[in-house]
Amino acid sequence: MPDTSRLQTALALLHANARPEALESLERFGIVGDGRLGLSVPAMRSIARKLGRDHALAQALWDTSIPDARIVASMVAEPALLTSRQMDAWVKGFAAWDVCDQTCLNAFVKSPLAWRKVDAWATRKDEFVRRAAFSLLATLAVHDKKAGDEPFIAALALVEAAADDDRNFVKKAVNWALRGIGKRNTALRAQAIAAALRIQQQGTKSARWIAADALRELDPKAVAR
Repeated sequence: MPDTSRLQTALALLHANARPEALESLERFGIVGDGRLGLSVPAMRSIARKLGRDHALAQALWDTSIPDARIVASMVAEPALLTSRQMDAWVKGFAAWDVCDQTCLNAFVKSPLAWRKVDAWATRKDEFVRRAAFSLLATLAVHDKKAGDEPFIAALALVEAAADDDRNFVKKAVNWALRGIGKRNTALRAQAIAAALRIQQQGTKSARWIAADALRELDPKAVAR
């Protein structure tokens, strides 16, 4: 458990930076959630810097269920201390795409369990759990500098398998992961283009959109053809 005063300080900072006037505009972009305060990402990053890394505080902030507090939780969490159970619990609490993506970017991508969770979450039925798998995969494509091509090539099978999921927040993350893998290097670009062409042949509305959007970025000539 964190020092109670630390949690009170964090919540005071969050409420001091609240923007209730921004909530209606944020909602139009799918940035929703009960108790949301409307903080900007720069404000949340500034708060996280003031608080510093504190894993116990991160869990306490997460437990408030306030979307803004959960994003700050992901910023102050210590990725090496994230357990498998904790990551599963957090991912089940996602109810908005920004909390999902920020948590993947700020905490999950730096965890030694990240790749294992991509595999585990990619076949789940819950919309935001499945989004988390592909948001995390897209983030790994940018930030995991030590990984070779093999795990990304293997992950393309997960991308292809999820391409028929027409839920908005899933298909956008699947597309993001496909493009991210393709932009990592020349060899993976060829693999991603081949995967996109196979996805295109699936024929579903979501698969056609995912493939077309990815090919537009990775291989414009294929789109023209």
